[in-house]
Amino acid sequence: MEDLTWTGWLGTVLDPVLYVLVPVFAASLVARILLSWFEPDPGIRSNPDGTLMATGGLRGLSARVSNRIGLALLALVMAYLLGGVVLGADAGIVGAISQRFTPVWIALALTFGLSITYKRRLGLYGKLFDSTIGMIGFGLVMFWVYTALFTGLFDLIATHPPLDQVSGMKNKVPGTPLRGAEEGEYPWYLLGGDNLARDVFSRVVKGAVVVIQIAPLATLFAFMVGITLGLPAGYYGGRLDLFLSFLANLILAFPVILLFYLLVTPEIVATGLPQYMAVVLFAFPIVFAGVLIHALYRTQPSKDRLWLALVLGPMALVYLSVINQPGSRIAFWPLDFFDVPPGILVVFVSVVFVNAPTVFRIVRGLAMDIKTRDYVAAAQTRGERPWYIMLWEILPNARGPLIVDFCLRIGYTTILLGTLGFFGLGLPPESPDWGSTINDGRKLLSIYLHPALPPAFALLSLVLGLNLLADGLREETLRD
Repeated sequence: MEDLTWTGWLGTVLDPVLYVLVPVFAASLVARILLSWFEPDPGIRSNPDGTLMATGGLRGLSARVSNRIGLALLALVMAYLLGGVVLGADAGIVGAISQRFTPVWIALALTFGLSITYKRRLGLYGKLFDSTIGMIGFGLVMFWVYTALFTGLFDLIATHPPLDQVSGMKNKVPGTPLRGAEEGEYPWYLLGGDNLARDVFSRVVKGAVVVIQIAPLATLFAFMVGITLGLPAGYYGGRLDLFLSFLANLILAFPVILLFYLLVTPEIVATGLPQYMAVVLFAFPIVFAGVLIHALYRTQPSKDRLWLALVLGPMALVYLSVINQPGSRIAFWPLDFFDVPPGILVVFVSVVFVNAPTVFRIVRGLAMDIKTRDYVAAAQTRGERPWYIMLWEILPNARGPLIVDFCLRIGYTTILLGTLGFFGLGLPPESPDWGSTINDGRKLLSIYLHPALPPAFALLSLVLGLNLLADGLREETLRD
């Protein structure tokens, strides 16, 4: 079996077009930038996505040319991907990878089609599709979300187990055929092998599962902690605000990497400190949900009790299963439905602990501003309780900045997880997370580029997507 080239048979048709379009597009961008310096601003018109476009003079002409070439490049990329889905390995490495991602392409097409069709009924989420930047960011994020979903639940994308080592595949270049491949075994290492003869493509894909499992959920928990403490601090002020703000500033003043290093060292883990922190931090979602429901149904005792039982009962069982670890300092709960790996728990707790003070400060500032509004005064005049005002008057009107910060913070958490993996902190050394894979590949970076670049590009694309998504949401919340 021969090695795969990057584009295979498809490249004989499309590669010459690519080699022409890329330098022309780069030249048009340079011309556009230079003309923006020397030529006065011509007529300006607004695009449907809200961006502005020059309409006259050389500057306007360069803008139209670069936009059209950019669309041509996008169409060419789509041709590579669609051709790869149809042709598979006949379209080279790009085609084989594209074919492996077929479930993701279908899911993305359905998501975008349905969202654009019904966007006027979908509130802020629907308005996101009026922003080109927002759609690009959403597409990048959902690509990795669907990749993690189809890989973690259905094992549809990865070509080999991420920990399997195959003799003779150490540091092999992308497209190398698998030696002694058996029937039913995928016959190539699409992105090559690493220094332990493991498939880089499969490790990158499996790494998405680790990131998507931890980053959004840890950020959500951090928001639960920050909102639960930030709302009363901003609303009441006084000594409560002074005390909570001092604690937040104390945590923020500590170097983040050093804090992580202290929390994940075996000596600290042996003391049970991360578990004790989990006991406190993981209780906040239960407290938040309980206060939220009680504030809404306080005047309807039967509904209040019903909803509290339906929501808090399952949450309490999950909470007890999470903090209970057999053979550890906290092992008392007999109905332990699942076990969280110790390394994952330590990283999760550390991320929540580091992010919660920043969320607290944002929520506190928003609450201090919004509590002076007329609708809050009207609620106070009606005799509403403070927690009802905080959760049902102040918090909904702070949703715009909080949603934007949530997206950005997931990106920060993703970078933080990559950093921890790179330094070998918390997660197991054999973990396929992107940081660990980059660390494995960088040891031979001067000789072999392929083990380190794919996970680095994956990390970059997800964080870029989250930042673009946050920018799109920011634009729409400002218009809203």
